[in-house]
Amino acid sequence: MVTKPSSTSAAGSLAHSPALAHVREAGLILAGTLALTLIGQISIPLPFTPVPITLGTFAALGVGAVLGSRRGALSALLLGALAAVGAPVLAGWSGGTIVTFGYVVGYVLIAVIAGRAAAVWSRHSGSATTRVATGVALMLLASASVYAPGLIWLKVATGASWSTALDLGLVPFIVGDVLKSVVATGLLPVRSRLR
Repeated sequence: MVTKPSSTSAAGSLAHSPALAHVREAGLILAGTLALTLIGQISIPLPFTPVPITLGTFAALGVGAVLGSRRGALSALLLGALAAVGAPVLAGWSGGTIVTFGYVVGYVLIAVIAGRAAAVWSRHSGSATTRVATGVALMLLASASVYAPGLIWLKVATGASWSTALDLGLVPFIVGDVLKSVVATGLLPVRSRLR
């Protein structure tokens, strides 16, 4: 007796196809890069520093939290590669290895740490208060990680002293980054739904 495969099992085998899995991965990474590009366009230039206030760090937190560390990092790496070759993917539809390019490099760190925060969130078995506090702490760490490459690049690109680089590239952004981290913590539960 010959039996036809059911449409359910055929669909299941297609879903497990390695080719489709690769297409899905590529699509998620491209979607992450697109999110970084579009959300990063929301920016406010400041007259006293070449570093604008942008939602780029918030986008990197979200991409890492939703897509996970690996996909988030690859999305940020693709953004950086596109910017480095001059594609207009940075704030103000600019590109190139400009004065603020170090912060773009830092998006990779943000995405990795935010992805780890989402993994910790999904495995956390403590109280809701402890879970939220842990999530916020990890998202704050993720946000802060952008400053290592960002400030080094800014200092080298401008020739500024360390104190000037801190005044231009760190101090004006602390409060905003704390707020972005707290808000982005709300995205941590999404990761458990997207495998």
